[in-house]
Amino acid sequence: MAAPRPILLDTQLLVWWAVQPERVPGALRAVLFEGSQVLLFSVASLWEVAIKTSLGRPDFQLDGSALRQGLRLEGFGELPIAAEHALAVCDLPWIHRDPFDRLLIAQALSEQFQLMTCDSTMIRYAKELSDLQVICA
Repeated sequence: MAAPRPILLDTQLLVWWAVQPERVPGALRAVLFEGSQVLLFSVASLWEVAIKTSLGRPDFQLDGSALRQGLRLEGFGELPIAAEHALAVCDLPWIHRDPFDRLLIAQALSEQFQLMTCDSTMIRYAKELSDLQVICA
């Protein structure tokens, strides 16, 4: 039997995991706590957190460096952004325009990782892209 594909978490789940873990749906939390899965976060998520934090919104104050450190301490792997990932965005259907979500989807496809998300818009990509494996609540 082949090893399960590594799991790339979307930005929303990473933020919930770090700040409000009770918001992560139970089924997804069970996968995260299982311990046998390779869990990853993308540098694109850190970039998104940095931009949202820099906007000074009172409802979004998160230290990206602390997030990164905490995820790494919890055993998450860090996925850099490669040129192939950026270029693969061009091949995605235009379901929505969020550049960070589109990059995460391109990374999951390029690396053949599973994508974990609660975002209904991101889940729609799995219906159109047979190679995209999504874990959702």
